[in-house]
This record gives sequence, structure tokens and C-alpha cells, in this order.
Amino acid sequence: MKIGIPSEIKAQESRVGLTPLSVQELTNHGHDVLVQHNAGYGAGFENEDYEKAGAKIATTAGDVFNDSDMIVKVKEPQIEEVKMLRENQILFTYLHLSAAPELTKGLVKSKSICIAYETVTDEYKRLPLLAPMSAVAGRMSIQAGAHSLEKPQGGRGLLIGGAPGVNPANVLILGGGVVGENAATIATGMESKVFIVDKSETRLNELQAKFGDRIIPLVSDQINLEEYVADTDLLIGGVLIPGANAPKLISKDMIKNMKRGSVIVDVAIDQGGCVETSKPTTHANPTYVVDDVVHYCVANMPGGVPMTSTLALNAATLPFVLNLAQSGYRDALNSDANFLAGLNVCQGDVTYKAVADDLDYDFIDPSKAIN
Repeated sequence: MKIGIPSEIKAQESRVGLTPLSVQELTNHGHDVLVQHNAGYGAGFENEDYEKAGAKIATTAGDVFNDSDMIVKVKEPQIEEVKMLRENQILFTYLHLSAAPELTKGLVKSKSICIAYETVTDEYKRLPLLAPMSAVAGRMSIQAGAHSLEKPQGGRGLLIGGAPGVNPANVLILGGGVVGENAATIATGMESKVFIVDKSETRLNELQAKFGDRIIPLVSDQINLEEYVADTDLLIGGVLIPGANAPKLISKDMIKNMKRGSVIVDVAIDQGGCVETSKPTTHANPTYVVDDVVHYCVANMPGGVPMTSTLALNAATLPFVLNLAQSGYRDALNSDANFLAGLNVCQGDVTYKAVADDLDYDFIDPSKAIN
């Protein structure tokens, strides 16, 4: 199969779909890989690294899209990239379509085969291709939040871990999944006071077993969330409904009652955000203020550490890329129901129910769409 790796063109995005080592694995299996000039440069990989791995270097994105059977990316295709997709071409990347009606419309029109990293499951119904970036984003959320709490950034002027004789900041983490657990790892390490809210007592017990008395677990339907939000210094939004828009857990009225200079990091912004006042931002302009509360809503947080993120992502995605290349999308997806869960759009049909429901499309069962 001919596999194409274009440069990412989303603002401040330097990750790359495949590392040279991943390319080497594909070329060793007899596949052709076409990498756009300097596609890996921002993540620390040179054109020569890819050439040594057996790839060919293409001058433009158009060359990559025109000459490839499958496009492997990191972020969702931008408008100019959607126009280059063609019927039956495989696109394997993060998509987050429920929060992107225009992108969905474009992908439907292209009649390409669009497989989303974030909805591929495993035997335990976890999300193995989303997990690496959720882990990175969760860890970065505390780093970004701590920086945003500094006075020059518009924050309260708090050191997240406090100081001798000074209490640490209150950190409220919404969601005890991969984002929440990794946020708690950094927040507890920085010696802040950490609260984790989740609807699952079982999950909270798991987190308590890991962190001990360094966290305070809270069952969502047993607390007055508004009171905790009003008392927090740094709020991390880490809730997730796979493939669907994030629930708006924090209302505008709750924001008004927060402390002046407190900070929200909405990691769920890729799926529309879990805070009513959230809107996507970039690494170049990461924050804005609503009712004296600093909002950090960068839609591609892991793009800020592209080397770490690319390596972590490839460790998870390479087996799936190789499976698609070896077997073709029909056999690869038909033989693995968990992989089939990643199919979001297929030859003009929407094949992921949450996306169809959120954006008012007819839902076509993915197993029927590919046969």
C-alpha cells in the first residue's frame, strides 16, 4: 500500500503522523511511504531520517494526497486538506467530528474512508489510541494551569504548591479517566490540594488506592458541584463521552461565582468543552478571561510537546496502521470489532452513532457500510 504523511497545518501543531522508526516498519513489510518535506521537523525528525527508513520525500501536500492510498495524520484535516481527499482513500487520524459539523460535511462529500483514533476501542472498551494523548494533555493541564495562575498571566498570583506557612492551591479535576488520573499525578506531585469528581465510585476507589490521602475523591451525584467550583483555584475539565460532545458541567453562573483570577483548563475542548464559557484557543494565544476567570482551552495541547506526543502516539497507532496496510480497510475492520468502532465516515455515510445523533445525520451501521 502507498501511505502518505503530510505536514500538519493546524496552528501551532508540530506533531507528525509517523516517526522514522514507524516508517521503517512499514517499508520492511513492502509498503511505500511518502513523507512531505519537513513534516517531522517540528517533532525532531529530519528528512534524512525518513529517507534512511525507506520513505520518499514529497515537495507538497498535494503530492502526498494524490499519490497515497492511505493518509496518516495527527489532527483533523483542515479545509484545504479535505478538498484533496478522494473517494475510497483511507484517512486515519484524530477527527472529533461531533464538535465539527463543517468538517463532517466535507468528509461525507469526499466519500473517503475516515477512521478516528479517538473512537477505536479495546476488549475492555477503553480508548487505546486516545489514551496516550489524554495522558499527555492531563499532565500538561496542571503545568499550563500552574503557569496561568501566575499574576503576569492574569491569574490569582498563587504558587500551586503553596510555600512554608502558605496553603497550596485547590485543584478540582472533573473526570477520573486518563486525563484526570494524569492531571492528579502532576498536581499531587506539586503538592496542591486535589479533588477528583467522577460518577463512578469504583473508579474513585481505584484512584484513592493509587494516590492515598493525596486526593479527595468526590462522587458527582453526592455533592453540590457549584460549591466546590466556587472554592477552587484551578479547575481541570477532563470528562469524556467517546465520540460525542462533552457534557456542559460548568455553567456561566458557576463561572461568575469563582474566585477572581482562578483558572480553568478545559481539556475536553476538542469535543466542544465541558465548560459553558469555553471556546477553542491556540498555543500562540492560549487564554482569555470571562468574569475574571482565566480560561485555557488549547484544542491541541499535546502539540506543545510534539516529540513526546509523536513518540507516545506512534507506539499505540503503528499496529493499526500496519494492519490497514497489510489487509486493506475492509478485512482489517471486519476482523476486529474494536477497530471497526473507529470508522466514523465511510463513502459518504456517517458510521458512528454519536456523531450522527449530534449532527443530525442518518446513522449507517459500520459493518454494513464496508461490505
